[in-house]
Amino acid sequence: MGDLLANVIADLTRPLETVRGVVSIVATLLGVALLIVASLMRTMVRLRFFTAMSNLFLLAGAVTAPHGALVVLYLILFPVNCVRLAEIMRVTRQVEEAVQHKDLSGVWLKPYMKAKRFSAGTVIFRRGDPADALFLLIDGELEWEEIGTYQPKGQLFGEISFFAPDRTRTLTGRCVTDCLVMKIRGDAFKELYFTNPKFAFHVSELIAERLITDVRQLQHKLDTMPAPLEAEQRRQVA
Repeated sequence: MGDLLANVIADLTRPLETVRGVVSIVATLLGVALLIVASLMRTMVRLRFFTAMSNLFLLAGAVTAPHGALVVLYLILFPVNCVRLAEIMRVTRQVEEAVQHKDLSGVWLKPYMKAKRFSAGTVIFRRGDPADALFLLIDGELEWEEIGTYQPKGQLFGEISFFAPDRTRTLTGRCVTDCLVMKIRGDAFKELYFTNPKFAFHVSELIAERLITDVRQLQHKLDTMPAPLEAEQRRQVA
C-alpha cells in the first residue's frame, strides 16, 4: 500500500520537476477554475466569456503537456465560444443603437432568423393562434385583415402577442403578394431574452416605444375625425 501511494505521489509531482510541467499544471488548474466559474454564471455573455478563457488556458495546458487530442478539442471549442460571444455582444450593441435612434425595425435580429417564402393568399397566422415566433417582413405586402392595414417592410411583427399574458395572436396576417419573411422561433428568442439582461432591457424599451407610437397614431386619427363621427365613435367605445 505504501509503495502504491508513493508511486501516485511521484506521478503527480514529476511534472513539477520541469518548467514545462509547471506551466502545464498551472494552466490546466486555471482552466478548470474558470470552467467552474463559467458554470456559475447566470448570463450568456459572462458564461461565454469565462468558457472561452477556460478553453484558452486548457489549450495552453494541453500544448505544454502535450496531449494531442485535447489540443484539437480546445482548438475547436475556443473559437466557437469566441464567435458566439461576439454574436451576442453584437446583437446587444445593435439593440442599444436601435433604442438610441428609436429604430423600430428588427434588423438586429436577422443573424438569429431564418428566411421563409409565402405565396400570395397565405395566412401566416390567424387571430387566436398561439404566439410561438417573431417575424420580420423583408419583401412583399402583408395585410392585417381585421383592421385593413399593411405591415411596413423591415419591421418586426408578432412581438406584442409574444409578450401578452395569453400568448395568442390578436390579428390575422395574410400575404397579399408573394412575401419573403424572416422568422425566429419563440424558444430561441426567449433564450436570448432571459440569458442576456441587457438585451432583454433594450428589447422591452423597443416594444414600449412601438406601443407608444401606435397609441399616438391612434390619437392622431381620433383628433382628425369629423366631430359628429368622432362623437359617435366615442359613444360606441363607451
